[in-house]
Amino acid sequence: MNAFSRRGACPALSAPMQTGDGLLVRLNPVAGGPSSGGLSPKLLIGLAESALRHGNGIMEVTARGSLQIRGLTVDSAALLAAEVDALGISVRTGVPVETGPLAGIDPQEIADPRALAERIRTAIDEAGLTQRLGPKVSVVVDGGGQLGLDSVTADVRLAAMRIDGGVRWRVSVAGDGQSAKALAFADEGAARVIAVAALRMIAEKGREAHARDLSERQLASLAGWHSTAPPSVLPDISPSRGEIAMSQMVSPISGVVKKKPASKLPISPHEGEMSGRTEGGASRKPIGLFPLNNTIALGIALPYGSMPADKIIALARSALAHGTTEIRLAPARALLFLGQPTAANPSLQHTAAALGFVTSAADPRTRIAACPGTPACASGRIATRDIAEAIAAENADSLDFTLHISGCAKGCAHPGPAALTIVGGENGAGLVVNATAKALPAGYRPGYDAARGIGRVVAMIRSARYQGETAAACLTRLGPAGIAEAYRQAQTEKRK
Repeated sequence: MNAFSRRGACPALSAPMQTGDGLLVRLNPVAGGPSSGGLSPKLLIGLAESALRHGNGIMEVTARGSLQIRGLTVDSAALLAAEVDALGISVRTGVPVETGPLAGIDPQEIADPRALAERIRTAIDEAGLTQRLGPKVSVVVDGGGQLGLDSVTADVRLAAMRIDGGVRWRVSVAGDGQSAKALAFADEGAARVIAVAALRMIAEKGREAHARDLSERQLASLAGWHSTAPPSVLPDISPSRGEIAMSQMVSPISGVVKKKPASKLPISPHEGEMSGRTEGGASRKPIGLFPLNNTIALGIALPYGSMPADKIIALARSALAHGTTEIRLAPARALLFLGQPTAANPSLQHTAAALGFVTSAADPRTRIAACPGTPACASGRIATRDIAEAIAAENADSLDFTLHISGCAKGCAHPGPAALTIVGGENGAGLVVNATAKALPAGYRPGYDAARGIGRVVAMIRSARYQGETAAACLTRLGPAGIAEAYRQAQTEKRK
């Protein structure tokens, strides 16, 4: 089991990962039906009770919508796996091919992505790619709708678009809905083939590779296939170069005949039409009410993606009493409650709020990413959750940017850059501006007083920002030195 515990691997149920508070496992349940990622309230209660018995009682929903159980040992992880199996919970394995949490039931989605996602999973298995791709390689198939997946990063993305009265899939690589590089607009069959071809190219580069490692030539060859070409005409990838051989064809992006790979990817003629799309394009937080056919889904988030298992049990029991039939995991660390009568939603929201869950998309805690920190994690140097709660309470109307609070420089809760990051270290709570937790802090203050320092920075942003300027843009303009001085200044004032 220790062979699977290196950082960077995906801590699946059969391969726990070592963390500062013991072993961690990650589950992607599919008990609610194909691709739904749903559990009945009774199954969630059973899973949470198992987490209480065998872990440290902390459960999490990740930014990608996976369920995590913390604080396990080698022996207890095996017992947990046996109990999950006994509960009849199916757990998805292999290369993640993710669909939205309301896939197939959202009346506003452009296309139901589930069948395409399943065909991609099958193609990955048939091509023997599961063992050849790294544990962090992923695919997103986004049908749009109320809870699209624009904010979720992936190596390969397929997003449904309405073009000329029909549905096409925008195939892109290496990023989220805004940053990924577009390759083609294709019908479902061609989109599947291009997606799998991209994965095979990644596999040829080794298990550490991602789509960002593909060459411009490889990307151009993927982009060059005609969107209506049948899958059978697409040749296999060269085992020596990991590329698709180019032939004369019409590019679904440029609409012109290509005689050789382009040195630079062409810009799609649909770029202006598709950018900022409103049909399923905006990444709405999965918190609140979402109208479905003849019912309403209720989204409730875990603060910082984490809650004690006993509180999850209490909420699931309340949901069961209110008639909830299914609870789905959602990106952005949330749960979606389905099946209960519409009239039951206010009462369920009230129960969730009383237990400490997030029931409003405007809650400032949704802007803060915080790992367990001390005392929960042995790697932590600061009490991240206490700091987060203090900042959220004191700056409820001012947090319109992402704040990351990391117990150490690993930055587990938010691997990417954030506008502001508080990171625990030997010198206390360091402040990092527009970077990740691994960057050198611009200034320090004691961990117990970090919230006060951030309050001073927030006050400076409030007074210095221009009309219409975002907080993140204001931080960039003010610069790390001035921000760090404001962060440290609060401690100076206290000493006076």
